[in-house]
Amino acid sequence: MAARLIDGKAAAAALRARVGGLAAMFEAATGRRAGLATVLVGEDPASSVYIRSKRSATGEAGMESIHHALPADTSEAEVLALVETLNADPAIDGILVQLPLPSHIDAARVIDTIDPDKDVDGFHVVNAGRLAVGDPAALVPCTPLGCLHLLRAELGKLTGYHAVVIGRSNIVGKPMASLLLGESCTVTITHSHTRDLPEICRSADILVAAVGRPEMVKTDWIKPGATVIDVGINRVPGAEPGKTRLVGDVAFAEAAEVAGAITPVPGGVGPMTIAMLLRNTLVAAHRRAGLPQPEGL
Repeated sequence: MAARLIDGKAAAAALRARVGGLAAMFEAATGRRAGLATVLVGEDPASSVYIRSKRSATGEAGMESIHHALPADTSEAEVLALVETLNADPAIDGILVQLPLPSHIDAARVIDTIDPDKDVDGFHVVNAGRLAVGDPAALVPCTPLGCLHLLRAELGKLTGYHAVVIGRSNIVGKPMASLLLGESCTVTITHSHTRDLPEICRSADILVAAVGRPEMVKTDWIKPGATVIDVGINRVPGAEPGKTRLVGDVAFAEAAEVAGAITPVPGGVGPMTIAMLLRNTLVAAHRRAGLPQPEGL
């Protein structure tokens, strides 16, 4: 393998340790812990696992974790009322409503009800707008923010690089493009309907794959020496019957022979998402307390 492996686990562990130290300083300064409220509607197995991981990480970082588990038949009005209660709670700095929600609940309406200054997922339209215009008050979606952290650590200043983003979702693709523009990259947004997609990808110094198609990006899509960030998490059949394995949107083994640096799946971008959730919660807590944002977050 020619490419350097970008170790998301190590980067996330370092960030979580820093957040933990700063959270202790916040508690000493304010007399309270920064607080993250999580809301889970129903018992989706994957969502339950994610919430447990997030709650565990919050506690390990020295922040308060308040969880609301609601039955699957909870009405939209009840979910909205809970969000309004959390908006008004001075002990809550961040609110995370786990997606997907049951089909009878309008997820967009729920997200838009969250106070933008407590929207630690960064999904509220106000935060999307803040990010688009370069407002530093934006709370940025955790996954693209984690990608940016890894890119800065690998490349330093990103000014002038040509970055290609595959994917246009509101959760990763669009905010990733905005973040890269903010770093003075030249940014091309592509997707599954883009003409000559492999050729465009071959022009990228930075390639961010977030399209949700297993191993779609092949070695001949990658410019020699490029930095490849693979956001995809896809479960595919494993070598043994009945077994599965995780792969990204990039054909890792062959891409690693061409790229200069690449994130693995798992162990690349994934660990950064929860680390950035903790970071966003602590940033929101400092802002709400009228304290300056700690350097390096």
